[in-house]
Amino acid sequence: MHDIIKDLVDRRTKEAIDAAMSLDTALLAEAARKTRAACSRDRVFLYGFIYFSTFCINNCNFCYFRKENDIKRYRKTEDEILAVADDLGASGVNLVDLTMGEDSYYKENSFARFIRLASEVMKRTGLPVMASPGVMPNSALENLAKQNVLWYALYQETFNRELFGRLRAEQDFDGRMNAKQHAKRLGMSIEEGILTGVTETPEQLAESVAQIGNGGAKQLRVMTFEPHKSVPLGQNTRQDITIELKIISILRLLHPSALIPASLDVGGLDGLTARLNSGANVVTSIIPPSSGLSGVAQRDRDVASSGRTADAVRAILIKLGLKQGSNTEYLRFIRGELVDG
Repeated sequence: MHDIIKDLVDRRTKEAIDAAMSLDTALLAEAARKTRAACSRDRVFLYGFIYFSTFCINNCNFCYFRKENDIKRYRKTEDEILAVADDLGASGVNLVDLTMGEDSYYKENSFARFIRLASEVMKRTGLPVMASPGVMPNSALENLAKQNVLWYALYQETFNRELFGRLRAEQDFDGRMNAKQHAKRLGMSIEEGILTGVTETPEQLAESVAQIGNGGAKQLRVMTFEPHKSVPLGQNTRQDITIELKIISILRLLHPSALIPASLDVGGLDGLTARLNSGANVVTSIIPPSSGLSGVAQRDRDVASSGRTADAVRAILIKLGLKQGSNTEYLRFIRGELVDG
């Protein structure tokens, strides 16, 4: 093992992470793939994605769907959402991710509509659900947990408080952290995420990579910011994907049994191979053809061409010598058990 990689795994400090970031991308990726193979037998899990409302009360400085943007939005009906869930279930995904902006319509009555929707999607598909509706109060999280929703996803984007204030204007750093911890206490699994390419310093990025796993999250995501002229950070030059790939590999080395996504929202199918080769073991943001849904980071990447399908992803897995894990293997992996050999 390379000395810097050994130091990274042993020390797990900001300094060790910063040193690892200087290594060759291919060297890190090779070490990450070996770690993934030992923990998951090279199984990869597929997540269907339903971004069912693009209305939002927040003004995040990196998001196209921020409140102040004068753009065309949609809010899918329950029948439309369930129809997409049926299509995703039939396509063979392992999970359905219900994502929305922080939409006041769904926040009413302590998220009662959203919780009912999550329950119905689970009944219709027989699949676990990831709830991604923004910050939920404790009472709503408790009702969500009673429905046996498996995942609560709430990204911090950065663990540096000053940078958080610039990214998530007028939002509460501790409120987001507390919501995740309450969900975890209730027995839900947590997904955490960081964003790169948002004017962060190398030190701030290393701080986030060092802290992302401290809250007990079982799924750790990193994504590269996609500049868009309609957001305050949109004048940024798009950061090279290399930074994201290195962080995926470092996260795999630091958290061998974590679920680490390769998102189709950034790079689409063309960017999937590099992310999988860096140690990712989840493919997120699979969208059925003709569903009328958007992505998040790049709202139209491979969506209009109907490219973001489970079949298209599976074809790439085969070329890489990887295999989609079964639903049983997925649940075993979350419980910390080795999947079948």
